[in-house]
Amino acid sequence: MESGGLRQAYGAVFAEVDAGGFGPAPQGQLSAEQIVAHLVANDELMIQATEALLAGSPFAYYELEEDMHRPQLDALAAEQGGLRGLTALLHGTSDRLCGLVDQLGLAAETPVETHLREGFDLIVDEPLPWSRTLDLHTRVHLPKHQAQLRLLRA
Repeated sequence: MESGGLRQAYGAVFAEVDAGGFGPAPQGQLSAEQIVAHLVANDELMIQATEALLAGSPFAYYELEEDMHRPQLDALAAEQGGLRGLTALLHGTSDRLCGLVDQLGLAAETPVETHLREGFDLIVDEPLPWSRTLDLHTRVHLPKHQAQLRLLRA
């Protein structure tokens, strides 16, 4: 498995972040900082599952919920000094995930117990080959947050 498409999807997110000019989030929506913190936290979860597969584990678990612990997202944003620090952290986590994906080979087809909930457009509650979950991240999850960032531009 190769990470080319995944790297492009992250590149589009970084382009939105670099464009800046974000206004406040509408009621109930994530702010730009929270979106980037959410992606960092998600990367960490995906890294853990990918590392388990690379270590030869026949089973891995991945769970992501849309409103992933907003107080923790805010704490991560504060810890990193805001959007700039979060973006630097996301560069690191995304590079690490992509590097691991490039190593997966046949392990990418290992079923991973996957629980995802991102609004009404992405709900998964079943074992999926890890390659399929990575594809959902590339084609649905990252573009969704890229669009959210674009909408927050003042």
